[in-house]
Amino acid sequence: MIYSQDYSRTIDDVRLIVKHAKLDHKNLTNTAQAIYYPKEEPGHDLGNIKLLEVDDHILQAVENNDEVCFKGALNEKVVFCTESRTYEVKEAEISNSLLLVNGLKLAQATSRSPIKSPKGGVNTSMDSSMEEEDESEAIDTIDAVERKEVVKVFHDYFELRQVKPKYRKIIDLLRLTRYAGPENEHLIDRSLLFRFGQLLDTVQCSKEEFHEGLKKYRAIEVEDRVRMLDIEYEYRVLTLLLGVILENSWELDAIDKDTTLEAMQGIIPYEIVNGTFDVYTIPSERMPDRWQYREDMVCALFAEKILQNGLKFHIDEFLVTWQEALPDGFEVSEKYLRGIGIVDREGNVPCVRGLNEADLPMNLLVRLNTLFRTKERWNLEQIEPYIECFATPTVGVTSILAKYTRSLVVKGVRMYVSKH
Repeated sequence: MIYSQDYSRTIDDVRLIVKHAKLDHKNLTNTAQAIYYPKEEPGHDLGNIKLLEVDDHILQAVENNDEVCFKGALNEKVVFCTESRTYEVKEAEISNSLLLVNGLKLAQATSRSPIKSPKGGVNTSMDSSMEEEDESEAIDTIDAVERKEVVKVFHDYFELRQVKPKYRKIIDLLRLTRYAGPENEHLIDRSLLFRFGQLLDTVQCSKEEFHEGLKKYRAIEVEDRVRMLDIEYEYRVLTLLLGVILENSWELDAIDKDTTLEAMQGIIPYEIVNGTFDVYTIPSERMPDRWQYREDMVCALFAEKILQNGLKFHIDEFLVTWQEALPDGFEVSEKYLRGIGIVDREGNVPCVRGLNEADLPMNLLVRLNTLFRTKERWNLEQIEPYIECFATPTVGVTSILAKYTRSLVVKGVRMYVSKH
């Protein structure tokens, strides 16, 4: 390796190397490129240059000048985020050294021959005609040498694998300052409140996924800070909002937002009403400029309110209590318990108990142990909402369960039990 920046190879040097290497001049182009390694001296620090393997989505984002970034606190594994996806970052080794060279030309760009043109590439028909020539008349093809500097030698690179967004930090941070009404705000430590941008920079997910996460955990902005509502207060607000339907004799898919917000003036702060309305409603499919409440989210909140504090109910009693708590027009369904409660029909008494996914450990093995202590046997539909946060586009929930649990078939249904 040549480290001296004062030395440059000459054409004679290159021709001598070609001769020693026994290369055929007919297969060489006009310009040789001499590679020079970087100086090993103070100030020549290239450690901040890293190789990153990207897929088509990331490449498109970079070409479009979209925002991309790395995220991760001191005790977290770093992730890479585009506007809509999150990737796990791992360091991988390269089997051979890889050189990053500034301005290196490809073979066709080093030829001035009309036969070996950049457009047509090397014309191999020339080789057969030249074989008929006297070998003693061979002419050296190389007539120029260009100096090329190696920027860095790589032995590893960053490998990216798309993963599910890491929402847990949203819950952990916002639970500390749950909003329970203006009368309780004096109890909140204001230094623990986050603006939208601050929380986005902290949570390991893309911006698009972050918006989805706020919607999933029913977070809203209050006085320029992102807040989760205390469940008792949220239940009260939603109950009042649903009461406006009855007062105005509206059909469930014909809710007027302005009338609803006006009815809440002086009762609930505007930001709370507006934010809660946006979380729980979607545009009406039947009537323009009208809204309808999402039955799944409304039913889930009422179920969570009943099941909080780890209470356990006989399934028939629970379904009756749940249905009676809901306004007319909303129908309960066990599918609305997804991620907040489990139905256990394997025991002596069929029952329902609260089990919120957001309360479980984020270590997969510890979470599985917790689940199997709670319930001995699970089918896929029951356990999926508690495991899907660990899945990736290539490793699904069934693959995770196949690796970390045992399965058996009971009355034609596949059940999963603890491996130990």
